[in-house]
Amino acid sequence: MNNQPSSRKLLTWFNPLGRNPGAWAFILNRLTGLGLTFYLFLHLIVLGRLAQGPQAYEEFLELTKSPLVKLGELLVIGAVIYHALNGLRVVLTSFGLGIRQQTQMFYLSVLLALVGTLVFAIRMFAG
Repeated sequence: MNNQPSSRKLLTWFNPLGRNPGAWAFILNRLTGLGLTFYLFLHLIVLGRLAQGPQAYEEFLELTKSPLVKLGELLVIGAVIYHALNGLRVVLTSFGLGIRQQTQMFYLSVLLALVGTLVFAIRMFAG
C-alpha cells in the first residue's frame, strides 16, 4: 500500500461523490472549519488595519457595503451555524446519544443552517 502524500489523495479527502451522509457531514465540517480559520486570519488583518486610525475605519465601513463582502459575511454565518450544529451532533454521538439518528441529525443541521442563513440574508439585504 502506497502511503505517500499526493495531490490526488488530497482531492479525494474533499470529494463527497458516492459517499454516505456521514462522510458528507465530515467533509462539510472540514470545509467550514477551514473557511472559518481563513476568516479568522482575514478578520485579524482587518482589525490591524482599523488600528491605523479614523481614515482606515471609514474606508472599512465603505468596503462593508459591497455586495461581495455581504455575500462573504453570509457564507461565514452559514458556516458558523452548520459547524456549530454538526459539532453538537458529534458531541451527542460521542456520548452515545442519538447514534441511530445521526443521518437525521445531519440533515436537520443542514436544514437549520440553510434556514438560519436565509433569515440573516433577508435581514442583511432588506435593511
